[in-house]
Amino acid sequence: MDDLPGLNALWAAMRFPVTELDLEKRLTEFQVAVDGEGNLLGTVAFEVAGQQGRIHHEAFGDFGVADQIRPLFWEKIQMLAQNSSVFRVWSQEDAPFWKQMGLQLVDKPTLHKLPAKWTNASGGWLSLQFKDEVAIQALAVDAEFAAQMQAEREKILARAQMLKTIGLVLAILIALMVGALMLYVFRRDPTILQDFGSGWRK
Repeated sequence: MDDLPGLNALWAAMRFPVTELDLEKRLTEFQVAVDGEGNLLGTVAFEVAGQQGRIHHEAFGDFGVADQIRPLFWEKIQMLAQNSSVFRVWSQEDAPFWKQMGLQLVDKPTLHKLPAKWTNASGGWLSLQFKDEVAIQALAVDAEFAAQMQAEREKILARAQMLKTIGLVLAILIALMVGALMLYVFRRDPTILQDFGSGWRK
C-alpha cells in the first residue's frame, strides 16, 4: 500500500486504464524496484491462473534503467512461477528483453492453451513453456491412479479384518452354545458321561 501513490503515477504515465483493470485491487501481483532512497523506479505484475502465469503491465518512470531492472524482475518471476507450479508463462509485453529470455510468439495451437480469463486481452501473445505439460498431466494421472489403488487396497484389508473379526465372534458364540448345550445335557443326566465311557470301552 505504501507504493500505491507511486504506482498510480507510473500507471497514469503509461496510460493504463487503472479503474477498468482494477489494478489497485491486484497490488499483490506487482513487483516493484526502488532506488537507495526508496524512490519507485519500475514495476511489473505477475498473475497466476491455475498452472499458468502472465507477465503484465510493465512500467518504468525512466526507461533508461529498464535494462538493469528487468533481469531482477525476471529472476523474481521465475521464482514465483516455480513456487506456484506454473508450467507456462504468457505475456503481451513487447520489449526485446522478454524474447531474449525465451518468450516467443505463439501459434494457433498453443494459443488455445491460453486461460479463458485472459482471452479478452488484445494484442499478440508471447509464451514460454517452463515444464512439459503432457508429462505433468501424466504424472498427475499416475499419482491419482496410485492413490485410488492404495485406497482400494485399504478397503480390502479393512473388509478382510472385519470378516476375520466376525469369524472369531461366530466361533466364540458356537463354542459357548456347545458348552451351554453340554452343560444342559449333563445337568439333566449326570450319568451320560459314564454311559458314553462304557459304550466307548465296548
